[in-house]
Amino acid sequence: MRVVRHERSGDASLRRETNMTTENGAERLWTTTEVAQFLGVPVATLYQWRTRRQGPRAYRVGKWLRYDPADVRSWLSGRAA
Repeated sequence: MRVVRHERSGDASLRRETNMTTENGAERLWTTTEVAQFLGVPVATLYQWRTRRQGPRAYRVGKWLRYDPADVRSWLSGRAA
């Protein structure tokens, strides 16, 4: 899932695309927005979890946070009730 941000008069709309792999076939890292959509939680919740060290593991790439999809899925499966 790739999220493309379109700016229209100050509003940001999201459009999903199906390209979830890189050119060499590896699964690419997810953005904070993509993880929030996958988990069905607000982006702010991900940031809160990160400061409390409760959420899925994130990597800092430059000034951005990126998530390995395998880490997110593993974290989620470990939280099964």
